[in-house]
Amino acid sequence: MKRVLPLALIAFLCTTLSSCELIGGIFKAGVWSGIIIVVVVVALLIWILAKVFGGGKS
Repeated sequence: MKRVLPLALIAFLCTTLSSCELIGGIFKAGVWSGIIIVVVVVALLIWILAKVFGGGKS
């Protein structure tokens, strides 16, 4: 039963939040803020992958 709640939540969010609404919201907030958000997310993902796969060993 514990797995059903997160799966139901993910399914609910996927059906209610479409990618077009997300992109529209980003452009309403401004192109530059959208670019900054994308750069920060990509940098965070690269940092996390480097930590997971041992890129930070010295």
